[in-house]
This record gives sequence, C-alpha cells and structure tokens, in this order.
Amino acid sequence: MSTAVAPGRVRGVLLVVEHFWTWYRHNWRATAVSSVLQPVLFLVAFGVGFGSLVAGRPGVAAATGGAPYLVWLAPALLAVSAVQSGAFESSYPVFSGFTWQRTYHAMTAGPISPAQVAVAHVAWVAIKLTLTGTVFVVVAVLVGGVTGPGILGALVAAVVTGTAVTALVTAYAATLRSDQGFNVLFRLIVIPITLFSGTFFPVEQLPAVVRPVAWISPLWHGTELGRAAALDRWQLLPALGHLAYLVALLLLGLVLSARFFARRLAL
Repeated sequence: MSTAVAPGRVRGVLLVVEHFWTWYRHNWRATAVSSVLQPVLFLVAFGVGFGSLVAGRPGVAAATGGAPYLVWLAPALLAVSAVQSGAFESSYPVFSGFTWQRTYHAMTAGPISPAQVAVAHVAWVAIKLTLTGTVFVVVAVLVGGVTGPGILGALVAAVVTGTAVTALVTAYAATLRSDQGFNVLFRLIVIPITLFSGTFFPVEQLPAVVRPVAWISPLWHGTELGRAAALDRWQLLPALGHLAYLVALLLLGLVLSARFFARRLAL
C-alpha cells in the first residue's frame, strides 16, 4: 500500500495542470492550426473579405447598431473560437485519457483523486483558451476589428463561455465507451450553434420558432456578453443574466465531470 500523503485539493489540481502545461510547452505547434490559425482565418475571411461586400448597406448597419461589420463580428468569432476549441480539447483528449493512453488511470494510481483530474483538465483548457484568445485579440487589433479596450471584456466572456462548454463536454466524454459519440456532438451541436447563435447575424433575423433554440445556446450568451463589452453597450441586468447562465453551466459541468470521472476510474 502506498504511504504517499494525498495533496490538498488545490495542489492536486495544480499538479495535473502542470502535467498539461509541460506537454503543451513542447508540443504547442501540434494544436496551433486549430486553436489559433483557424479562428484568425475566419476573422479575415468573414470580417475583412465578406465584411467589405456588405459594408454600407442599410440592413447591415441596422443589424450591427451602426458598428462596422468587422468590429461587430470580432467578439463573436472570439467566442466561437473558445467554444470550438473547448469542445475539441474535451472530446478526443479526454476519451484518450480513459481509453487510448490511459493517462488518467496513471494519475489516479497515486494520491490524486479523479475529481482533481477532472477539474484540472477544465482549468487547463481555460488557461489555453486565454492564451489563444489573446493571440486572436492581437490579430483583431492589427486588422482593424477593435475600437477600444472593451475587447478585453469580450476575451473574458469568451473564456468563460468556452470553459463552460469544456466542462459539459468533459462530463459527456467521460461517459463514452466509443469515440463515435463525438460525431453527434460536433455535427448536431457544435456546428449548429456556431451558425445560429448570433455570430454572423442577429438572432432576431431567425424565424420566431427557432429563436428559443438559439437562446439556450451558451455561445449566444457569450456572444451577447462579448459584444456588449467590445462595443461598450453594457446593460447591467442582461449582462448579469448572460453571466449567471454561463456560470451555472460551468458549475453543472464541473460537478458532472467530477462524478463521472470518479465512476469511470473506479472500475
């Protein structure tokens, strides 16, 4: 029987985060395309390219509240990037930790608990989202998609949104015995919410029957919160409502992740 003393809850989480950071420090190039280059290309393609085609049209100006399309789009794409990266980082990598590489089994063979591993994974993805989101903000500044310091608030909103999605997908991944379940996740959830959460056009332009579906999307709440910050259009009660919804999803995801990790690693 091991005589090692179990680390405190926070220290155990930090030890696992250190593991992820050590790997990332040596292998960051492997994820640079999906986490950094892809959202930047979206920004240039839709914000600069498509935006130049619709610039000055009355309908677009009304939809964006008078803001240039690129400026209106940038905080939404920042949130999309965080959601997509969070979903991917918590799908196949989590499944691998249980099934392919079995790193979670190795971690919990010592004094670190399954709950600490689950929380550490979510915490690490939040750190990574902050790093990649910062790069996105820098590029947005360079191409003219930022008009003020409010973009930093949009970055915080994007990280909170992406972390909430991360926690929920981590819990889902911990229940899967086959990676085929991720096809459903990306095709029927991630892609649709990317298209219909107010990223490229206001949700109000959708048919009335479809809007409630968009309103339950965490990406819509993150986009609204980020745009309010970036465009300096704060309204206290709506902002608190969006934030409360995202925090509730994050806490739910953390609780479920800890429970499912403990159940899976106890087998």
